[in-house]
Amino acid sequence: MRASADVPRVPRLSRRRAGLLLALASAVAFGGSGATAKPLIEAGLGPLHVVWIRVAGAALVLLPVAWRHRALARRRPALLAGFGLLSVAGVQAFYFAAIERVPVGVAILVEFLGPALLLGWIRFVQRRRVSRAAAVGVALAVAGMASVVEVWAGLAFDAVGLLLAFCAACCQVSYFLLADHGSEGDDPPDPLAVIAFGLLAAAVLLTVLARPWAMDWAVLGGSAALGERQVPALLLACWLVLVGTVLAYLTGVLAVRRLSPQVAGVVACLEAVLASVFAWVLLGENLGLWQILGGSLVLVGAAIAQRAKPGAAPAGPGAAAPGGADAAEEGGSAPVPSAPR
Repeated sequence: MRASADVPRVPRLSRRRAGLLLALASAVAFGGSGATAKPLIEAGLGPLHVVWIRVAGAALVLLPVAWRHRALARRRPALLAGFGLLSVAGVQAFYFAAIERVPVGVAILVEFLGPALLLGWIRFVQRRRVSRAAAVGVALAVAGMASVVEVWAGLAFDAVGLLLAFCAACCQVSYFLLADHGSEGDDPPDPLAVIAFGLLAAAVLLTVLARPWAMDWAVLGGSAALGERQVPALLLACWLVLVGTVLAYLTGVLAVRRLSPQVAGVVACLEAVLASVFAWVLLGENLGLWQILGGSLVLVGAAIAQRAKPGAAPAGPGAAAPGGADAAEEGGSAPVPSAPR
């Protein structure tokens, strides 16, 4: 039966391409935040203060959105609190706590195990199929990131530091699960409203942790070195807020709603590669052979993972997939069910 000519239809391929472009835009925006934040840190701001500026500034920008959708706080309080405390504040706080005990490269690699943990959650906790393409893509992306950060050059075993980085990875998983969960139902919440409330919740928590009243506010009135150029520190802070946070989270959430969380998660691995590229272009930090090879491997992993297509969910927790193992491999992974409210 053919669809009526009067009913417009959006091709699945177009929706998928839009999701991939949004995921790439999110990775670019997030990846550039490091090259923007580093000059502020070198100018005299503490790392946690820079995180507070980006989150609190973004929350302030989106405050009118939160006010307009204030009824959402009563309808979906668990979703908003979880997104803010875990997906925003949790990732930032655990990551910066980890780099005080382990090398930055190790912390980044452990944090970006998030996509692999996401596949494990979907397969073993939610008992949903995971496509071979997604699994292979994650494996290649993680191996590529290990090369990008040259983890072997600064490997240090600190149980507490590794645990903190692992907690950051778990919070990263919550970002994809909650973004996907927010798209469900007959009346899904506006993604910009979810981000606005999430940033507000994160800003409250980070205010307690960062204690901005002790920050050297005079730094924002001066300039910071962006490579060989002097740039107004306030301009860098505004870029970090508007592009590295507001735009990054918005495009990321929209990407998850058009792709499966596991595919969007693997594409997000490009953030580590793009961060190195931005540092090379803007800060003059040269890329070595291992960074180039690792970045290429991440790109290959993301390209393979994006082939994963949603398939039908099994009838029950222990039910076999229709068509057996071959169907599971070809049909891809099933949509992620609702996260606990």
